[in-house]
Amino acid sequence: MTVIDVQNVSKSFGKTEAVKNVHFQASPGKIFGLLGPNGAGKTTTLRIINYIISPDSGKVLINGKQASPETQKWIGYLPEERGLYKKMKVGEQLLYLAQLKGLSAGESRKRIRYWLDRFGALDWHSKQVGELSKGMSQKIQFIATIVHEPDIYIFDEPFSGLDPINSELLKEIILELKDQGKAILFSTHRMEQVEQMCDDICLFNNGRAVLTGNLREIKKRHGKNTVLLEFQGDSSFIDKLEGVRINNRSTNFAEIRIMNGMDSQAILKKALDHAEVQKFELVEPSLTEIFITTVGEDNINPKELV
Repeated sequence: MTVIDVQNVSKSFGKTEAVKNVHFQASPGKIFGLLGPNGAGKTTTLRIINYIISPDSGKVLINGKQASPETQKWIGYLPEERGLYKKMKVGEQLLYLAQLKGLSAGESRKRIRYWLDRFGALDWHSKQVGELSKGMSQKIQFIATIVHEPDIYIFDEPFSGLDPINSELLKEIILELKDQGKAILFSTHRMEQVEQMCDDICLFNNGRAVLTGNLREIKKRHGKNTVLLEFQGDSSFIDKLEGVRINNRSTNFAEIRIMNGMDSQAILKKALDHAEVQKFELVEPSLTEIFITTVGEDNINPKELV
């Protein structure tokens, strides 16, 4: 069953082609990750799905109906640019937004109390939004997104501004929504978040969807071509390796992409000759590696993917 069907969508702003012939489908009970560097077209695509802007060509179907003000009501949307009223109190803000989504005042207050308690934030109820930190505001905006319990959620960079503890709590809640059968679109430039959470992905680069499909199947297709190496000793041997690319490196660790038919055992032998090897593992490539391989090193700044 398809909940969101993006059909050959394109959108330009002046001479800039923000989205170019993008197509993918999202299903209930799954997390679909839109990922790629900043400015790749992810947010524009999400705004088109949520009927905030219209495509120049192509269309979006939500539960079989073309995106419209009606389909907006079926979606909980957390935008990248947060939009709370700074002079309103937290409780008043959440009550107002919940009632805009069709909840009664009584049901709104019940759900707001539950979620504030879940986030350890009951004492924020009477605080003005302007008094909150960026992370606290982010949690309030997230509550406003999910409080009406829609069937579809769109989260654009949901972990921005959150510390590790609250990021884990947010991730836990998103996974609970998935288990409830909700359809979730999740946009980020952080590849490791996608690997931890997503079932299906769409890789964006320069407005195009360059790779789409099931995450597990995509990683399998690329095979086990990456060595994770932990060691103690002289690391200079890494600089002398041929037929490889060093993806990540620190004092006692290296992530090495095997290229040009290089034998992984040759890497192990070199390591053993120069250092005490504590871990040597041949694994599937990371999403960052798959992305760089797909679009080419000359077309991306890897610093945008960390």
